Amino acid sequence: MMVVGDSFTVGSGPVPRWRAYACEAARLMGWQPVVAGAGGTGFLNAGRAGRTFRQSFEAELAWRPAPDVLVVSGGHNDHRWPAAQVGQAAGELVRHARSRWPRTRIVLVGPIWLEDAPPKAHRIRDALGEAARREGVEFLDPMGQRWVTGSRSEVVLPDGVHPTPAGHARLARWLAAALRR
Repeated sequence: MMVVGDSFTVGSGPVPRWRAYACEAARLMGWQPVVAGAGGTGFLNAGRAGRTFRQSFEAELAWRPAPDVLVVSGGHNDHRWPAAQVGQAAGELVRHARSRWPRTRIVLVGPIWLEDAPPKAHRIRDALGEAARREGVEFLDPMGQRWVTGSRSEVVLPDGVHPTPAGHARLARWLAAALRR
């Protein structure tokens, strides 16, 4: 399983890459994870890493043999762009990945918000869902889940945004269950 994403995907704060939800989900599935991306990045946002998801895909994944599954997860950091442009960039990345690996299952995961998401996040989520439908790939909506069910500090780091190790474990179980369907 290969995954492209942002800080939720690659880990942040006290959560290293190998403990982030993407690697944990792959382990739950019995798959080897290969994770690309960087904190602050998105479909259009290059973040401090200076590259978008498409550029991370090219630099870290495209040259490798085709995976069984490619998960592209994000949108959280793309709030400065119109949602339609974010959806267009997601569709272009999906088409590009499919042209390289025509037999790979591609799954698009919308922005992750552990608590109430702002209206812009919903518009980006909807644009990504539409891009997935247009491209004929699966779309998973983490915003449709309730992540904080007890103590907030159990799931959300003190930064108020990123998941704790327990939050990553919840995300991993959710993703693994969705990939099994």
